[in-house]
Amino acid sequence: MEKLRLGIIGAGGIAVGRHIPAFQKLQDKVVLQAVQDINETRAQQIADRFSIPDVFTEYHDMFRKVDAVVICTPNKFHSEIAISALQHGVHVFCEKPMAITVDECRQMMETADKTGNVLTIGYHYRFMQEPRAAKAIVDAGEIGKPIVARIQALRRRKVPGWGVFTNKSLQGGGSLIDYGCHFLDLAMWLMGNPDPVEITGTTYNDLSKTPGLVNEWGEVDHSTFDVDDHATAYIKFDNGSSLLFETSWAANVKEDIESVSISGTNGGLDVFPLEVNQEKNGMLLNSEPYWLPGEEDPGVPQAEAFVNSCLGLSEVLVKPEQALKVSQIIESIYESSFSGDQI
Repeated sequence: MEKLRLGIIGAGGIAVGRHIPAFQKLQDKVVLQAVQDINETRAQQIADRFSIPDVFTEYHDMFRKVDAVVICTPNKFHSEIAISALQHGVHVFCEKPMAITVDECRQMMETADKTGNVLTIGYHYRFMQEPRAAKAIVDAGEIGKPIVARIQALRRRKVPGWGVFTNKSLQGGGSLIDYGCHFLDLAMWLMGNPDPVEITGTTYNDLSKTPGLVNEWGEVDHSTFDVDDHATAYIKFDNGSSLLFETSWAANVKEDIESVSISGTNGGLDVFPLEVNQEKNGMLLNSEPYWLPGEEDPGVPQAEAFVNSCLGLSEVLVKPEQALKVSQIIESIYESSFSGDQI
């Protein structure tokens, strides 16, 4: 089998910390061929560190050397790069979120449809052990029809004080578009990806606008902070189900919380840690798995799923139309918060 030639676009933390190590574990299917970054010194350092042959400062120049790319740039550039790559016959794995605006997401999806090339988005929570098991339980009908989902994705004081995470022009937002997006995608996937019909949302940044913020993840300039550090929403779907959602980089809670739970007609489940809650034999029962199969690092199955789809061995797990729905919800929460209206 011919190996997939892969290029990395953007040599920042997510590329080095997750994607390059994950794809290197798939050497029977993948060759890490090239790395691109506007900072040539940085690109060369990463190429040397991981023995990647080719270095580029312009992403267009990479396309003649690779079959697929992983986009690890700030959100502002996702759609531009993805569309260009797809038009050049290159498969695309794009880090989350899909793009800053819904219109950009649609353009990406339409280009993928026209070219026939693979496009998928990096919602890696789907590849974690507990969510994969939860999906199997829901799909088997164990909890019946999902009715209400609840999300709390709260960090006590972990505003990313590095990179461009708090730059609205480059990222499009803060905690909601960076962190909460993972949990929106996860809940939607578990619920069968229903269509949102009504969204009410509110965003905040009071804590991060306060001088002297105590923060575990680096210094934050309160005077220039212009993204959200906290968001809440209530979402209704076309099938009658609903979602209660809260996410934050800086919440005054006792400790960080990552909680996803679903109540269905025949039972419910909590994802982290995985527990199924049911009524059986005249009793209320809670059950936890003794052992979960699969790779603990979600980056590896995520990388393998992309490679297999590029090689025609399987379909992508995170489909563009599903990622677009997540972006629709995010955009609507921001719009609702700004206008004070239900969207």
